[in-house]
Amino acid sequence: MATKRTTELKALDQDALLNEVNELGEELKKMQFDHAVRGIQNPLQLRGMRREIAKVNTEIRARELAAMSDIQLANRSKIRERRR
Repeated sequence: MATKRTTELKALDQDALLNEVNELGEELKKMQFDHAVRGIQNPLQLRGMRREIAKVNTEIRARELAAMSDIQLANRSKIRERRR
């Protein structure tokens, strides 16, 4: 399990990030299956893998928000305010 630093994730393009999420998701499913069937050496690897997926998803979402126009961001704030 190779950890990616935030700067390495920022250097990747959108397609590479989506591909990374898919690969990590498949690897997580495989690890969960292996853990359920026979157990894995270090169960904390599952937590680390989930965190890696969260890091990549966070970068994807940050890029989505950065690409939004001011009007879209204002509408998003209004929707969030209504939910409270």
